[in-house]
Amino acid sequence: MKPYTDAVGTLGIVQLCAFVVGLLFGSFLNVCISRLPRRESVARPRSHCSECGVAIRWHDNIPLLSWILLRGRCRDCNQTIPWRYPLVELATGLWFAIVVVEVTASSLVGLYVQLSAEWWAIHILTGLGLIILGFLLIGLMVMDWRTMILPNSFTLGGIAIALFLVCSQAIFLEPKEDEVILTKHHIQLTSPGGVVDHGNLFLTGPESLIFGRIAAICGAALVLLLIRWIYRAARHREGMGLGDVKLLAMIAAFLGFWPAILALFLGTLVAAVYGIVLLARNKAGASSKLAFGSFLCIGGLVAAQFGDRLINMYITLLR
Repeated sequence: MKPYTDAVGTLGIVQLCAFVVGLLFGSFLNVCISRLPRRESVARPRSHCSECGVAIRWHDNIPLLSWILLRGRCRDCNQTIPWRYPLVELATGLWFAIVVVEVTASSLVGLYVQLSAEWWAIHILTGLGLIILGFLLIGLMVMDWRTMILPNSFTLGGIAIALFLVCSQAIFLEPKEDEVILTKHHIQLTSPGGVVDHGNLFLTGPESLIFGRIAAICGAALVLLLIRWIYRAARHREGMGLGDVKLLAMIAAFLGFWPAILALFLGTLVAAVYGIVLLARNKAGASSKLAFGSFLCIGGLVAAQFGDRLINMYITLLR
């Protein structure tokens, strides 16, 4: 009973620390949300009130807590501080806590069954990727909702980060892990150096992982580009920006092709429901624009947490 109690206590401490770190990153994310769509620096000037321009004191810049103590108002001009600031901090903190506790819980299992160092490295890199993806998606969701802009620094930068993590994971693959087999019969593959391989390997593990993720990025982008082209051909106007294409490609870079398609399906479904509600309340028309990237981000967050389970459930239903 004591090992179980110790494990629960460890998870609680780790979750609390992750939540606090997430709040700090959420505070920085609010700076990105406010400045990146306007192409301003996130480093200078220091945080200040958007109404009176007075620099925010350090004790008024404590994530979540300062907003509560100030009762949601600026200390100097008494203007209301938007709800999005504490909500973004809270959402980021919760995302960090959820991902870290999942990684920690499975790591405790890994300690029990004595898994290899390679497994640990890949496991930690996967968790780090989920944390970064959540940070980016929360920021992009709010930015697109407020400004209809999805900054390249988040979308293309996210793709670059995801590819770096995938390449790092490829280094730690165990021998023959993730290999792609061409045939069950022996074939000969001659390298430029004249070495003859008498096995039946088509792609090594690192090649399969890296090339597969690059193919997922290109495939996800092509899906939205095709939808964009069909809509423009049918309606003779733009229906989707390239920012959405880069956003879906970023999700594919972190999660893979099918989770990205799941994110697209979920995002489209939520956007359709929201659009129907607006139409029913006469708050939108057939030509009204929606921040589709925000809904795509929601789909990406769901796919990041439940994607594998939902896809496996769907596959099971088809059998």
